[in-house]
Amino acid sequence: MFLICRKFGERPQPQRLTREAMRNYLKEKDDQTVLILHAKVAQKSYGNEKRFFCPPPCVYLLGTGWQKKLENMEKEGCTEQEAQPCAFIGIGNSEQEMQQLNLEGKHFCTAKTLYISDSDKRKHFMLSVKMLYGNSSNIGVFLSKRIKVISKPSKKKQSLKNADLDDDESEGEEFAVRDGYIHYGQTVKLVCSVSGMALPRLIIRKVDKQTALLDADDPVSQLHKCAFYLKDTDRMYLCLSQERIIQFQATQCSKEANKEIINDGASWTIISTDKAEYTFYEGMGPVPTPVTPVPVVESLQLNGGGDVAMLELTGQNFTPNLRVWFGDVEADTMYRCGESVLCVVPDISAFREGWRWVRQPVQVPVTLVRNDGIIYATALTFTYTPEPGPRPHCSAAGAILRSHSTSSSSPASSSSPSSSLGGLGDGHGAYSSSDSGMSSAASTMSVLS
Repeated sequence: MFLICRKFGERPQPQRLTREAMRNYLKEKDDQTVLILHAKVAQKSYGNEKRFFCPPPCVYLLGTGWQKKLENMEKEGCTEQEAQPCAFIGIGNSEQEMQQLNLEGKHFCTAKTLYISDSDKRKHFMLSVKMLYGNSSNIGVFLSKRIKVISKPSKKKQSLKNADLDDDESEGEEFAVRDGYIHYGQTVKLVCSVSGMALPRLIIRKVDKQTALLDADDPVSQLHKCAFYLKDTDRMYLCLSQERIIQFQATQCSKEANKEIINDGASWTIISTDKAEYTFYEGMGPVPTPVTPVPVVESLQLNGGGDVAMLELTGQNFTPNLRVWFGDVEADTMYRCGESVLCVVPDISAFREGWRWVRQPVQVPVTLVRNDGIIYATALTFTYTPEPGPRPHCSAAGAILRSHSTSSSSPASSSSPSSSLGGLGDGHGAYSSSDSGMSSAASTMSVLS
């Protein structure tokens, strides 16, 4: 982290990222990540009722950068309270005020009292999370994925397909995938999609008016109530109590032998969820403007080869003041629109001094950098693959690229890159993605034989 000395109350001047600063970042990777977890649908509230979003949206602050930021702010004279991040959440309209989330030194919080009223005519909306530090420094506004508004759960059989995990016939812990739909009465497992931790074997049962139906066998549907009986126990069910998972013993229904009476905590709703993840790092120290909008890169596409090797980045929230970096090398970048950015692939000599062509595979991370030094990491890398020998140089193509770079640059946000620009011989390049996303509250369910 670079600290810039200035007078008290004076805003820091934006600085372009240096190659040395990028090297330090790639070594330490002290990212700050905001993760928003939420349901894909929300029930509308009518009249004076308040149907709170279920499950409640969660906000996680991930990465070592949050602690490093706190330490740096305290070194600059801030109190611990002034250095703590604060969060407010809303549904993106003016009818409801944003609600403050209770972080209190933790790195996660939930919004338990959000709802959407019938006066709101939107069919879709996004949650907005406004973040700032205790000293009022603005971090930015982070949006969730799009949420669909429904009036009530459908009575149709929206079968939940078993697409993630499945067990074989043995009672061991080995899993094997099997296609199909989950039905009530089948043995299932709840498995954390991040850690792989699993609960004991469960039997999923249909719920009707606080009773678990023992003989129901129809397909499991999203947004319908269900219960999880712990297999081979004496009427013990999975239950939520005071934010803790416990075992609850049901009562045998005296009038109907095919029913067991459960409490509210043992009644669960299966619902599709989504997440929005934003990662950033202040490469040249604190900046006076919010870090949002945070660009999100979804895919890369290599075009051409030799001196005209170009890489197209597709995603969201792109702005003209962004530059693409390959490792610690800044690339000539051309902004096309909010969903597309094009850049020139740097010559291999920018990474391996003395190399005129690629002799062995070289993999570098692809990163977006704002003109004030904010680094936006991606989960994508670019690989230079070996070439048989020196490639022919195309001077005409180089002139066109240099001309385009000059005409598309603005004095405030760009400059000619310090490295020479070439490309890959005959398109000998590749990119790869590692799934860096995590969902701390997510789990998968599978049918077991």
